[in-house]
Amino acid sequence: MNNDNYATWLEIDLNAITANYNRLKEISGVPVMGVVKANAYGHGLEETALHLQHIGAQWLGVARIEEALQLRESGIQTAILVLGYTSPKRVKDAQKANIHLTIYDPLVAHMYEKEVDADLGKLHLHAKIDTGMGRLGVPAEHAPAFIEDLSRVRMFNLEGVFTHFACADEPEKPVTLEQISKFEAVLSKLKEKGIDPGLVHAANSAGTLNFPQAHYHMVRCGIATYGLTPTASMTLPEGFVPSLAWKTRLISIKSMPQGHGISYGHRYHTREGERIGAIAVGYGDGMRRVMGNHVLLRGKKVPMVGSVCMDQCMLNLDAVPDAQVGDEVVLIGSQNGSSLSATDLAEEWNTINYEVICGMAARMPRRYIRSH
Repeated sequence: MNNDNYATWLEIDLNAITANYNRLKEISGVPVMGVVKANAYGHGLEETALHLQHIGAQWLGVARIEEALQLRESGIQTAILVLGYTSPKRVKDAQKANIHLTIYDPLVAHMYEKEVDADLGKLHLHAKIDTGMGRLGVPAEHAPAFIEDLSRVRMFNLEGVFTHFACADEPEKPVTLEQISKFEAVLSKLKEKGIDPGLVHAANSAGTLNFPQAHYHMVRCGIATYGLTPTASMTLPEGFVPSLAWKTRLISIKSMPQGHGISYGHRYHTREGERIGAIAVGYGDGMRRVMGNHVLLRGKKVPMVGSVCMDQCMLNLDAVPDAQVGDEVVLIGSQNGSSLSATDLAEEWNTINYEVICGMAARMPRRYIRSH
């Protein structure tokens, strides 16, 4: 694809995803579930999942059954686990498409049992245990009895047991070790009862990197698969590469008179002769409406001025007197030896890099870069 075709676009480096995925396999020593929920963290659900399947991923993780069904329709044969809630009314859809569901509540389990179609085979389930996240999951103290009940349902294939860490990106806190202890206690109780928990998994990206004792049979990695650190205070090991770049074009340059208002609300006024550029990106693409945004233009960090619009933003071009209409502008990525990361952008937005990349609008074309 020719980038000149686009006003604003994302470049997804599939070679980087390969490198990151392989590093996670090396670090964990177990299979890595490629987590592709939320449009593969903005990278594009189908293309990213197809690539992960191509490089050997045995499992993919999504949040909703709609994502799983979309993957099946796109030709994905890899095992898919829906990590969040699935309506009982979608049980037959899961059976037909061989999709694995999370179960974390006795009432929902009872409803699933009523909806299972024996002609479609068993319903594949992973039981989720709440060891301290306080979100989805049967409380750890009730988990052995819950899992024992699930194992007795003829049409259920209880193939896995898992939990999720709340503070694995802050290893100095005792929380994760406490969660691991609770999880281990549940596994011990299951062993005493003679119940095979199947595939045991617990670690997200941060857990994979910080808590090797929690690798079990598989790890579930999202953010690190895309070459980003789980938190700004963490540093990824050597070999990880950010896989997403966000780019746009300089589409207008004007020399403005003294005191001219810029953009909605006239929150910025120009100096005499100030050069103002417009770029073809806005909050409709995922750019946040905050003051203090910066971009790279000709390798220099350039400030945005005025309010972010739905489809355009304005720049002060004082630092780049040679800028020309049509120049490539980088919001995330590298240019002429300078770089801006999703984590940098998250800091400007007072949020986390997850939110930045998951907020990349579907309307932006994704250009995939791969080895031939």
